[in-house]
Amino acid sequence: AATEQIEHRKSKTENLQNAQDSEILEHSLAGHVGHAIAPVFYPLGYDWKASVGVAGAFFAREVIVSTMGIVYSVGDTENSTEALRTAMRNDTWPPNSPRAGQPVWTPLTAISLMVFVVFCMQCRSTLAVAKREMGHWGWPVFMFVYMTALAWVAAFVTYQGGHLLGFR
Repeated sequence: AATEQIEHRKSKTENLQNAQDSEILEHSLAGHVGHAIAPVFYPLGYDWKASVGVAGAFFAREVIVSTMGIVYSVGDTENSTEALRTAMRNDTWPPNSPRAGQPVWTPLTAISLMVFVVFCMQCRSTLAVAKREMGHWGWPVFMFVYMTALAWVAAFVTYQGGHLLGFR
């Protein structure tokens, strides 16, 4: 019984620390960037946290998962993947949102994010190599703008089309 109480208190302490870390992150530079670009991504089903993940993935698309781990403040738990999954599953839209109380992460939102990540030019290194090979920034800027716009439109069609078809 004493061991269970200790584990319960440890779990509560970790949850409080994670909540505090999440609050700090929301008011950090990354949080401000996420809130600033969130309206662009709202039609795709993303909140400010997902927007931070997408922005962070510009450096390398594979870091989106670790960025989401930081955003959701899952900490350095032994099973951080499960902790992230649980945190995302339990996340709901805030009361001031038109989607208030609804889950942020639905299968449709996840598919929309996967579509965005597949099409988006989210690799700074690739753009740098293209600039070096071309000798100017024209093509890399075109690649970034074109592929990001294509990704946004594809994710928009996926998310909004899914809603029209009755998926959530």
